[in-house]
Amino acid sequence: MIVTTTGSVDGRQIASYLGIVGGEAVMGSNFVRDFFASVRDTLGGRSGSYQKELRKARALAIADMKEEAEDMGADAVIGIALDVEVIGDSMLMVTVSGTAVKFA
Repeated sequence: MIVTTTGSVDGRQIASYLGIVGGEAVMGSNFVRDFFASVRDTLGGRSGSYQKELRKARALAIADMKEEAEDMGADAVIGIALDVEVIGDSMLMVTVSGTAVKFA
């Protein structure tokens, strides 16, 4: 399934718009990883553990959205938007949404 942030897919004509689809992933973090991330933030540098969690959450949210689109019979999801939020002190939420479409 094609998933894109653009409003169209080159070389493909959209026959119908099936509706908005979305996916969510909420990931918890743990105390040890939080502690080492705060040490890294103090000393400078990137937090590899948080980057891994963010990538994992993004992949899960996109997979969730694609599954919803497939259930609708879509060929692609266009115009996707990603959003990342922090919930409380230890939860990371990634949401993604887009428009499911069927090609001609």
